[in-house]
Amino acid sequence: MMNFFTEYASPLGRIILESDGANLTGVWLPRQRDGEPEGECAELPVFAAARRWLDVYFSGRDPGATPPLAMKGSPFQLAVWELLKRIPYGGTTTYGALAEEIARQRGLARMSAQAVGGAVGSNPIAILVPCHRVLGANGRLTGYAGGIDKKVRLLGFEGFRTTGDAPDSKIL
Repeated sequence: MMNFFTEYASPLGRIILESDGANLTGVWLPRQRDGEPEGECAELPVFAAARRWLDVYFSGRDPGATPPLAMKGSPFQLAVWELLKRIPYGGTTTYGALAEEIARQRGLARMSAQAVGGAVGSNPIAILVPCHRVLGANGRLTGYAGGIDKKVRLLGFEGFRTTGDAPDSKIL
């Protein structure tokens, strides 16, 4: 399978967009990935759609539905990433709440929030699959592959005001 990539100049710095030719397969913030992308640099309709989506997002508005996505991961990762897609623009949740939902879906008594955190941290499509909307216990800003400073800024684009380590908002 051929891999394509392009760049997007964002307020957070250079973002790499990756595609299989029809779907987005990766969106990488600075510091989120080592090295340069592999494949062919190209301009594709899915990249144009992703740029439009990101332009709206970075203007502080809800960009709505994402361009087509193709995420590859374990069944557990895919289940967690599906939950991330359900967190509404301007909303947040916690690792613990995600763990409770995964446990409920799988008929388990409990699920490790740390295991969920590992899946969240391996999300290959930053921003569009909003792992930045996941907070630690008591709404604390924790763990973000692109750096906590990027997480704060991403939440800020969605209208959060941060005071100390926690955004001024309720946790969904």
